[in-house]
Amino acid sequence: MDERTKMFELDGKVALVTGAGQNVGAGIARVLAAQGATVVVNDFHADRAERTAKEIVAAGGAARPLSFDVSDFDAVTAAVADIAAHEGRVDILVNNAGPDGPMTMAPFSEMSADSWGKPFAVNVYGMLNCCKAVIGGMIDRGHGRIVTITSGAGQQGLDIGVSTYAAAKAGQIGFMRHLAAENGPHGITCNTVSLGLVLSDAEASAVQRLVDSIPVRRMGKPEDPGYLIAYLVSDEASWITGQTVAVNGGGLMI
Repeated sequence: MDERTKMFELDGKVALVTGAGQNVGAGIARVLAAQGATVVVNDFHADRAERTAKEIVAAGGAARPLSFDVSDFDAVTAAVADIAAHEGRVDILVNNAGPDGPMTMAPFSEMSADSWGKPFAVNVYGMLNCCKAVIGGMIDRGHGRIVTITSGAGQQGLDIGVSTYAAAKAGQIGFMRHLAAENGPHGITCNTVSLGLVLSDAEASAVQRLVDSIPVRRMGKPEDPGYLIAYLVSDEASWITGQTVAVNGGGLMI
């Protein structure tokens, strides 16, 4: 077999992908499964997790659904214990889950204080909960891969009413850098993928007009970040950690 076909294989690895019941999360789960990983498909909505897992299995991959709320630390630790009992361990964690429902967009001066917590509950605390639940086992085994999905909104100032969302996304980037520095000696890499405009099931017609602002002149597909993540969690990327890598078609160049 040509040596090039063996790269980025994930055979024997167990991946937990949060928020993988639809859109970007489902695309990531499909790509990791295609590379040989056994994927535990998380979603807050059990039916969505089941749908993605069934799609993967139908395509010849290995997956099972596991519904839990990433913002609930006890639920997360119970889920990781369940994975340990069934799959043995978590080798790969992809923090993709985001808040359920549409984002509230308004200037910060017009936001109520009780609205500030929503973007942090899942984006920040959900990430912290999942990382805490898996990091000890990764340290014990001397190997692990953690990738968190963030947004270009966390890297630039925008006048579109997403300041608190951006603050949560910037927090993800900062945390992952520190996690990478702390755990590099244990064989664990921690990276962040910054997404641009990705075509989702619900948004296709609403955001198509923005295509002209993207240098490659197309929206992202749910699998696009998955291709990068398959590399970042592979053995070939063991010297890449603490980085924020953009997948945005050139929509933001920094």
